Amino acid sequence: MGVLLMAALTGAPVATAGPAETVCRIEDDRLVEISGLVSDGSGYVVVNDSSDDADRRRIFFLDEDCAVTRTVKYPSEPQDTEDLTRAADGTLWVGDTGDNDKKRESIALWRLDPGSKKPELFRLSYPDGPHDAEALLVGADGVPVIVTKDPLTAGVYVPDGELRADGTTTLRRAGAWGIPIGTGTSNPYGIRGRAVVTGGAVSADGRRVALRTYADAFEFDVPDGDVVRAITEGTATPVALPDEPQGESIAYSSDGTALLTVSEGKGGVPLTRYAPALPIPPSPSPSPSPSPVVDATSPLDRPFPVGAMIAGIAFAGAAVTLFAMRRRHH
Repeated sequence: MGVLLMAALTGAPVATAGPAETVCRIEDDRLVEISGLVSDGSGYVVVNDSSDDADRRRIFFLDEDCAVTRTVKYPSEPQDTEDLTRAADGTLWVGDTGDNDKKRESIALWRLDPGSKKPELFRLSYPDGPHDAEALLVGADGVPVIVTKDPLTAGVYVPDGELRADGTTTLRRAGAWGIPIGTGTSNPYGIRGRAVVTGGAVSADGRRVALRTYADAFEFDVPDGDVVRAITEGTATPVALPDEPQGESIAYSSDGTALLTVSEGKGGVPLTRYAPALPIPPSPSPSPSPSPVVDATSPLDRPFPVGAMIAGIAFAGAAVTLFAMRRRHH
């Protein structure tokens, strides 16, 4: 059994994050498929995943009470936006990386620079065939990091060169993360909900990163600004995010003192605040600003919104088969 699979089967204790607190409720009827979330200091920014409704295919800016204050349209139609992240300089990146059927020849990132009214599109392609992905991160170097939704073992990819608005940049597989499915955290999809990554976040100071599943968040220390190394070589501390209806979003509060999540859903979906699992590190000494971004009913009976699923997991000589499922189309 491989190291990553062994890591996935290990039942590490889940950190106690304290009681979840509802910060506000999102009432706007355009925001029913939220897949990406960030905090920008004055409020929040969110995106939906794929939608047939053009009014939902936007970047939404919310105030502290979760009311929409403005939106930004894409200059062309995105295919399946799945996550949102904010770089240290305020640049917003949207990951147009969803691919339930694993048929896309290329994926895309949308970059919205501070003060801009129109995001810029950058196309990318995987070196090893299509992947579905719902987590997007940006480290201290400003380079986007994509974490796939592959079951049990999430692939970690970065651009292999500068992003170009006039072409397609090939991605490079920089490593992988064995998802710890043995947390036992209650969620609508049982063990399957603990087997895939549905979102990611980096703290504003760049010193912590979190990846989430439908059940848990996992926090990593990032002592040197290297997000990829933190995920692929570091130790994750889990935080239970129990029984969200369809949790695909995670963010850090602007001051780094809490994790924030929001689920897909209708009718006043709560934006929820959790204390982080890791101690908040002391503020570092002032350092130069980072380099600019490259210019470039029963849980097992419920439908499970993911792409191709698990072939099999070995448990002490006994096989547990996790069947293939397809996410609903929007």
